[in-house]
Amino acid sequence: MGRLDNKVAFITGAARGQGRAHAIRMAEEGADIIGVDICEPIGTVPYELGTMEELEETAATVEKLDRRMVIAKADVRDLSSLQAAVEHGVAELGRLDIVSSNAGIWSAGLFTDMDEQTYRDMIDVQMHGAYYTCKATVPKLIEQGSGGSIVLTSSVAGLKGFPNQVHYNMAKHAVVGLMRTLANELAPHFIRVNSVHPSSTFTKMIDNAAIHSAFAPGVENPKLEDFGDTFTAMNLLPIPWMEAVDISNAVLWLASDEARYVTGVTLPVDAGFMAKL
Repeated sequence: MGRLDNKVAFITGAARGQGRAHAIRMAEEGADIIGVDICEPIGTVPYELGTMEELEETAATVEKLDRRMVIAKADVRDLSSLQAAVEHGVAELGRLDIVSSNAGIWSAGLFTDMDEQTYRDMIDVQMHGAYYTCKATVPKLIEQGSGGSIVLTSSVAGLKGFPNQVHYNMAKHAVVGLMRTLANELAPHFIRVNSVHPSSTFTKMIDNAAIHSAFAPGVENPKLEDFGDTFTAMNLLPIPWMEAVDISNAVLWLASDEARYVTGVTLPVDAGFMAKL
């Protein structure tokens, strides 16, 4: 018996990174998956985003676990594409129980220097994307009448401020406001809403040249080993970063019946980052 047997999860940003890890971890526990990703670049993001080939790889891995996965190219900034993906996925898999609003991007810049497009892209993906994901899925959860779990991926940047990423901080704080509102509004339907707050997690979002340079200034062509100590120093636990599955395990717990009375919670998964003095 799996912890998510007979359940269906909708996951954004499922092509790779945390989204892929969430899909695999939930499938391991018995869930079928509806997975979407933008599958194209965003001009202000300084690293490659997920591709359709990677989304297909996620689906192939899920299917090797003897679970089904319906995939679609969908931009979280576009409500209609999310609604279409939900409708198609539910038509194929029969229901919807879990929503993981995971899609996200990173870029950086001083407030005084930040250009309008960089700001807009971040707010549209991180804040509007979470809102639209809920708009596309909540009606289906309410219509079914059997409850559900929504897990919104925020960040430790949704609990405190960081320099050089005002747009990211703003968007991740907004996710908490969305979560707290929906936790109150959807509780009568037994739909639980929570947020997870990762610190540094080893995905393409931190394994890219822009991050390498930001955390190893003055080092020509920096590699992971040139800035790992800087990341380690930010945590209580002596590690530089977590793996995507570490976040997936928290998402899985919040999605499962083990957390059936947990709602309205901001859950840090951060190697002690928030607790460090």
